[in-house]
Amino acid sequence: QVQLVESGGGLVQAGDSLRLSCAASGRTFSSYAMAWFRQAPGKERDVVAAISRSGDSTYYADSVKGRFTISRDNSKNTVYLQMNSLKPEDTAVYYCAAKSSGLYYYIRLGEYNYWGQGTQVTVSS
Repeated sequence: QVQLVESGGGLVQAGDSLRLSCAASGRTFSSYAMAWFRQAPGKERDVVAAISRSGDSTYYADSVKGRFTISRDNSKNTVYLQMNSLKPEDTAVYYCAAKSSGLYYYIRLGEYNYWGQGTQVTVSS
């Protein structure tokens, strides 16, 4: 089992950058595929970016491609989401998720076993 704790959210202006972090408990972090999802008010929770357990493979939603970067440091049990050129439409609660098996990245909500509590990102225009 793994526990996930997100940090790094906040209120920024359009064009600014933020880096989200997700710290995982446990000694088997490197065996988990990880992802960031987000959920805006009244909308479904959607994948933003995903990364394989080795970090070699990544996925980005079209809406963030070229602006966001997902990475992981298995020695620190942490996954990151670097968000640049933020837009008001990026405003949402961002969730970290972990999947306990598989070699690749995964983008479906139901594939993830563990979730963090979420961190709010608000981008003003």
